[in-house]
Amino acid sequence: MAALDLLSELQCHGARWQDDGHGLSRKGGAGPSDHKALSLDGHTAMVPMLNQASLVSPYEVRPQGAGELALIYRDGQQVGQVQVPGVPNFYARSTADGIPYWKIATLHSHDVLATTLLQHCIRMNDAASACQFCAIGQSLASGKTIARKRPAQLAEVAKAAVELDGVKHMVMTTGTPQTSDRGAAILCESAAAVTAAVALPIQAQCEPPDEDAWFRRLHDSGVVSLGMHLEAVTDEVRRRIMPGKAQVPLARYFSAFEAAVEVFGRGQVSTYILAGLGDSEEAIVAMAERLAAMGVYPFVVPFVPIDGTPLAQHPKPDSAFMQRLYPRIGASLRRHGLHSAQIKAGCAKCGACSALKRHE
Repeated sequence: MAALDLLSELQCHGARWQDDGHGLSRKGGAGPSDHKALSLDGHTAMVPMLNQASLVSPYEVRPQGAGELALIYRDGQQVGQVQVPGVPNFYARSTADGIPYWKIATLHSHDVLATTLLQHCIRMNDAASACQFCAIGQSLASGKTIARKRPAQLAEVAKAAVELDGVKHMVMTTGTPQTSDRGAAILCESAAAVTAAVALPIQAQCEPPDEDAWFRRLHDSGVVSLGMHLEAVTDEVRRRIMPGKAQVPLARYFSAFEAAVEVFGRGQVSTYILAGLGDSEEAIVAMAERLAAMGVYPFVVPFVPIDGTPLAQHPKPDSAFMQRLYPRIGASLRRHGLHSAQIKAGCAKCGACSALKRHE
């Protein structure tokens, strides 16, 4: 099996893992949770390995000794070998008041620094409004992060991550606060602090704020790329899976996308689409085409059920479903001149949670 085909399979099925103490992992929290990073032939992918759904995967990862090499088996037959990135150097440091750097920002893939500014969301504690796939509170409850990352802390950690581990870009996301700016204000102050300390391209991620003027403020603070994530593309799935967020209509997302592209440029605005939540193949393809035509990069990833969430038992998307989607979305990207390599920072530039890059 070709390297990229294997990584794509692993992203859909996950893999059973034989050594919880080895390598990088993302258990709970925001972003690619319940994952480990695996590198194969120069490509790094975030692969689900720490959730219950992965226990029934036909794939198994077996670390080899104390090094970074691991072997991949499918139904007992070896099908490949991967590198498991080691613990980054900046994780060994702490702030002056004793907070480990890894509680402030974490390494995703092999060269991306990521942080969630607020480990809380206005919807998370209300079942009637919470996103059913979200695990933002889990890492805070387990003591693996802090509730609020301050600008000075982020600047200190980002500088160390660049100097010690060669981090190339940074993702700043946030739980949605009560304020009408949807977190844009704290993203601005955080990005300004980081960019004053170190040359590091930053993607900010938030819901559409109340005023389009926030896009210029984010840009002026040092943000070079923006993510506003749809997750689901049809109203029916949005209302069922994320009832609170669905109250922000798709029309507002599209007006915000248009305004943001004017500020950041074509290809520098992106959105996550989680394939497997219930949207049809045709609905996802149509949305991706509409987004790409606007200059918004539709970053389509397979949905991963996260333990401890209402969707923990939700079925994973079939790998055949993803293999049909990727080339069709890739065709949209080519038609409209979008390419992940041109994105300055963020999830779509990294691409480790999806196989979409190979179809651009």
